[in-house]
Amino acid sequence: MKPPLPGPADKSLPTPDPKQVQYIRSYGPGRFMISEREWQLPVLVTPPVTYPWTVSRAEDFTLESLAPLRQAAIPTELLVLGCGMRAVFVPPDLRAALKAAGMGIEVVDTGSACRIYNVLLAEGRRVAAALIPL
Repeated sequence: MKPPLPGPADKSLPTPDPKQVQYIRSYGPGRFMISEREWQLPVLVTPPVTYPWTVSRAEDFTLESLAPLRQAAIPTELLVLGCGMRAVFVPPDLRAALKAAGMGIEVVDTGSACRIYNVLLAEGRRVAAALIPL
C-alpha cells in the first residue's frame, strides 16, 4: 500500500449557487461544509435541506434511516451513499427495497459521494447524499 500523497486534508469542490441549493463545499476528517454550515456528524443532503443522519456506520444503513427522503415533497431519484473511507456491500434486499421506493443507489467512499452529489446536483438531477464522515 502506498503512503498518502502530500496535500491538504480538506478537498474543495465546485460550488453551485448557495442561495438555490445545498451543495457540498468541502469535506475532511470528521466534518463537512455544506453550503454555509459546518457539520461534524453523518448527514443526509438534499437540494433544499441537509438533515442530521442517525447512521454512523454504513453497515447500519436501512430503508427506515432514509425517512426524511421518503417524506420529501420532491422524490429522490438517486441516493449516493458515502460509506466513510471505503464503500461497503449493500445487501440485494435493501437495493430492491430502494428500487421499489423509486430510488437508485450508488455506493462509494465519502469523498467520491461528495463529488458525485455535486455533479448530479449541477445537472439538475433529483439527488441526495447520505454521508458518513471520514
